Amino acid sequence: MIGYLTTEQFLPELREELKDIKSTHGNLILADGPLQESVWAHNIWLDPQLITFESITQAAKALKDLGKLWTPVTYEHHRRAQLIQDQLPKLRSRVMDFLAPLPDNNLGAWTLIDKNTLIASPRTDSPFPMGEVRFNEDKINPPSRAYLKLWELFTVFGIMPKPGERVVDFGSCPGGWTWVLQKIGCEVVSIDRAPLEPRIAKLPRIEFIKTNAFTVKPEDIGKIDWFFSDIICYPEKLLELVLAWQKSGLCENFVCTIKFQGATDFVTLKKFQALENATVRHLRHNKHEVTVWIKKSSS
Repeated sequence: MIGYLTTEQFLPELREELKDIKSTHGNLILADGPLQESVWAHNIWLDPQLITFESITQAAKALKDLGKLWTPVTYEHHRRAQLIQDQLPKLRSRVMDFLAPLPDNNLGAWTLIDKNTLIASPRTDSPFPMGEVRFNEDKINPPSRAYLKLWELFTVFGIMPKPGERVVDFGSCPGGWTWVLQKIGCEVVSIDRAPLEPRIAKLPRIEFIKTNAFTVKPEDIGKIDWFFSDIICYPEKLLELVLAWQKSGLCENFVCTIKFQGATDFVTLKKFQALENATVRHLRHNKHEVTVWIKKSSS
C-alpha cells in the first residue's frame, strides 16, 4: 500500500490519475502498490501503517518506535492530533534558501482517521512537511512571484542550466524567470509581446525580443542550451511549440509551465508525459498548472 497526499484543490486530479485506489482520508489517497508515477501528489507515503491506540501517550510512543521526525496531516480530530504531536520531537523550521542543500534526514508523516486509529508512514519521498518546500523569499528584486517556480525546480529537483549557457525564456514579462536565469549566470534571450520591467531589462546578459513566441521559428534564435516557457496559452499550443523546437534539433533541454484554462486537460497532459525523458509535476508554487521538464539524457 502506498499513500499519495495532495491539496484539497487537486484531489480530483489525483483521483483521476491513480489506479487501484483503496481508500481516501482527507487529501490522502491509499492505493495498492507498486509505487505509481504521480503528477499531482505533493507527498508520497512509502510505507503507510495502520495503528490503533487507546491513549495520546500510546499513540505518541507508537510513532516514536517507528521513526524520529514526524509531521502531522489533519483533516479532523485536530486537537487530539496536536496533543499527540506535542509528545513527539519538535521539528525545526525547514524554510529554504535558494540552492541550499536539502535536509538529509527523513521526515515521516501521519494522520488520524478516527479518535483511536492513525495511519503513519515513517518514510516519505520529501524532506518537507506535506512535501511543500517554503523559501526565504526575495521580496525586493524579482518583479513577480513566478520566480519561485524556478527556485523550487532548481533547488529541490536539481534541474537547472549551468552558468554561461544560452537559454530562451518565452512569455517572459514582467521578467521573473528571466531574472532567475540571469542571476545564475545564463545568457538569456527573453521573448514576450509585453516589455520586461525596466530594471530587469537593464541587467547584463539579457537580450529582449518584443514579439509573439508562436511566431518565432527556432532558426530565428539558433542553437540554445535550454528552452524555458511560462507562457499563458492552451496546453496543446505549448505542446506544438515544444515539438517544433525538438524537431529543429536546436535545443534538448526544456522547462515549461502547462497552464490549464478551465478544466484540467488530461489528454494533452498525457502527451507531455509520453515525451522522451519528460517529467511532469505539480509543484508547491504552481497554481492550476503543472511544470514539465525534459532533460537531455546523460548516456
